Amino acid sequence: MDAQKAKAVRAQRRKFRVRKAIHGTAARPRLSVHRSNFHISAQLIDDDHEVTLAAASSHGKAAAVKYGGNVAGAIAVGKALAEKAKAAGITAAAFDRGAYRFHGRVKALARAATEAGLVCTGLTDEPKKQKAAPAEAAKPAKAAKNTGGGDAKKKQPAKA
Repeated sequence: MDAQKAKAVRAQRRKFRVRKAIHGTAARPRLSVHRSNFHISAQLIDDDHEVTLAAASSHGKAAAVKYGGNVAGAIAVGKALAEKAKAAGITAAAFDRGAYRFHGRVKALARAATEAGLVCTGLTDEPKKQKAAPAEAAKPAKAAKNTGGGDAKKKQPAKA
């Protein structure tokens, strides 16, 4: 199997793994994201009736941005989708990232939709705890304790 086919198979496995835990209903549809190199699109899907309730994209005549291959385009699409969801009476959605990592444009779209009023459930991006900061604060204290002793003789400049 060549590299491109193997990559597509891995992406399909990721998509199925993510999607098996997410199911959209009329009250809380699935927010599905598709990302390409130049554009990004998102749609709210009711899986019970197999219907798209609202959609927004960075391409086409109705797009608010010229280029959707960046974070700014994703933010515009997220805000547009949230506005369409409000008009349809939808307040919450189950976020479906598909085969994409929750990073960059996908993350920006989800955050923009949430800030615009569409609550996206299933966002697992929590701030990471910084373990390095306490360790760095402890290092100077240890260095102060260890300055005496045999190291002091080695650090003195040689007299000429």
